[in-house]
Amino acid sequence: MTKVTTVAVLGAGTMGSGIATVATRAGHRTILHDLTEERVERGIATVRGFLTKSMELGRLSPEQGETAIAGLTGTTDLADLAGCDVVIEAVFEDLGTKKDLFGELDGIVSESTVFHTNTSTLSVTAIASGSRRPERVVGTHYCNPAPLMKLVEVARGQHTADWAYKVTADYLASVGKTVVVAKDMPGFIVNRFLIPWENSCIRALEAGLGTKESIDAAVTGALGHPMGPFRLLDVVGMDIHQQVAMRLYEQLREPRFAPPPMVERMVAAGDLGRKTGRGFYTYDDTRLFGS
Repeated sequence: MTKVTTVAVLGAGTMGSGIATVATRAGHRTILHDLTEERVERGIATVRGFLTKSMELGRLSPEQGETAIAGLTGTTDLADLAGCDVVIEAVFEDLGTKKDLFGELDGIVSESTVFHTNTSTLSVTAIASGSRRPERVVGTHYCNPAPLMKLVEVARGQHTADWAYKVTADYLASVGKTVVVAKDMPGFIVNRFLIPWENSCIRALEAGLGTKESIDAAVTGALGHPMGPFRLLDVVGMDIHQQVAMRLYEQLREPRFAPPPMVERMVAAGDLGRKTGRGFYTYDDTRLFGS
């Protein structure tokens, strides 16, 4: 059985940076990969920013924080991932891109390396078909923001082996995550509920049912959610919400998954949320995590 010590995360965007934070904070040597040095450096800065803020807030001791920061490196070369025990893919939601990545990695990593895909809209089985060893591929969808949310949905592909699933479950336990088993279906569990609900909240705002503040307050105060829908959308990013919603709509053809017109307008205006400093709310601190 594989003992996980070194983890690679492919994609240094919001989700990739969050997943890398989770891995290095738990003491795993972590390599963050992306296509350009600029993206890698931006992702590493995001992770370090979260860890630094966690130390400032007393959630991590200085020793823990410094160890986590030291355990993170970045690269643009897939060859640097040769010694990794787990490779976590968190790149753009494009089936061909994900398949090609896993196919290329087959010739780099060992046969015991487990591949995780953070997809929530594409088929794990289809992504796994890009690898010569589809039995090593497991779906692991981290709830956003990954460093703060405990839940990870785990979905087997059609050929996922028991050993790969066991390595995955043990790894997720080592980073403090709670596993929910889902079927390999569009949206898994969380996004099948979340995307239509978020769209409903946006439509309610468009219709004048309430202000963004009043709707957020109603959801947190009466429904017990830790964060209102518009605060959550600002963390996730309106561009990401639009992409996920459209992919689910294209597959399921249910109108409740189609993003409302406000989403398109905000994306076109660059009002993506916290990462751009403005979304439904405005932000002086554009760090995505630890707010």
